[in-house]
Amino acid sequence: MRTPHVTQIEKDPFRPWARVVRRNDGATGRGAADEFKRTERALRPLLTLHAFRFVGLAFLVPGVVGPDLPAAFARPAAYGDLGAAILALLALAVLATSWGLAVVWLFNLWGAVDLLYGFSHGLFGVGLSPGSLGAGFLLITVIVPLLLITHGLTFRLLLQPPLSQTRRG
Repeated sequence: MRTPHVTQIEKDPFRPWARVVRRNDGATGRGAADEFKRTERALRPLLTLHAFRFVGLAFLVPGVVGPDLPAAFARPAAYGDLGAAILALLALAVLATSWGLAVVWLFNLWGAVDLLYGFSHGLFGVGLSPGSLGAGFLLITVIVPLLLITHGLTFRLLLQPPLSQTRRG
């Protein structure tokens, strides 16, 4: 004898719950995977921009900067930028793996500290004279603010709560 009206819940009582968990839980199911892909898509262009920070090596080129640029400023600025570029490339390479976000955190901390150290060291540490940067002045006035803004955006992406948590409240 067949029951005339059997609902989906009576057939499989766990199916509706599985849908709720998959959509709303930030730690399991497809919702978390979609959320990670969204963060990954947002991080890629930011990391790609920072992959070109090797341009900071221009502080070591005598024709680009003035001859009186202190090496105490030029070396940390150049090699700090090179380290940030390498970490950005590494983060791009491993972003889709389990190490991805950890490397992005490492890159973002390194890069932000490097830029802030360069500002403070140039301003207070070595006391740069007005003409000592030469054409490197463009790096400080145009590119560094852009990089600082993108570090702020990256921190925001890394620290924002998952969408599933914000929708619950």
